[in-house]
Amino acid sequence: MAGIESASQAHDDLALLGLLQLVSPALPIGAFAWSQGLESAFELGWVHDEKSLGDWLEGVLEDGLAVAELPALARLVEAWQQGDEDRVAHWDCWLGAVRETRELREEDRQLGASLVRLMRSLGLAPEVGLPDEPGYVTAFSALAVARGLPPRQAMLGFAWAWLENQLAAACKALPLGHTAAQRLVERLRPALVEAVGRALIIDDDDMGPALPGLALASGLHETQYSRLFRS
Repeated sequence: MAGIESASQAHDDLALLGLLQLVSPALPIGAFAWSQGLESAFELGWVHDEKSLGDWLEGVLEDGLAVAELPALARLVEAWQQGDEDRVAHWDCWLGAVRETRELREEDRQLGASLVRLMRSLGLAPEVGLPDEPGYVTAFSALAVARGLPPRQAMLGFAWAWLENQLAAACKALPLGHTAAQRLVERLRPALVEAVGRALIIDDDDMGPALPGLALASGLHETQYSRLFRS
């Protein structure tokens, strides 16, 4: 009995370490180069301090991730676990269709390509079922399954990586200190958990982002004069 419990604990520990690796800023996929329209929101003055940044991030989480990336990620994890290639292809295509600007779609595909290359170099890429040019969420879900992560943990990790990337971008482009960024982490941690819970129960027909401000910011970023980020 003790041996079974020990093996189960080791499996859980390895899955946790795999999640930490997957969401680490050191993961070599180039996520640091993208701000997802946030840099344009800085330039436009829509986001200019700690409070307005927190409001922006809460809005993107509630009307974006919670109804798009996170529920799609849960469905992709289940599809990989069941070996359902058609379902993987369906949700990968759906995610591509809801990217409202060229930059957002380009980010999704380039991060996906980088993560696939990393998976292959680690011997973790699925043998079959991977779309020709998978998006980031699709590649993330495949690696999450390879690491033995259930949907909820994969979703929490994805949301955490998104938040860290957004705060890192803000620290580079705003007069925002690292302590202020940590205050925002404390503010938004409950919202991440709530978003995952909402994403786990949403119906397919209710999915889809409603982020006109982000779409406009992303579109304007394409012609922004001074830029640090690719989106």
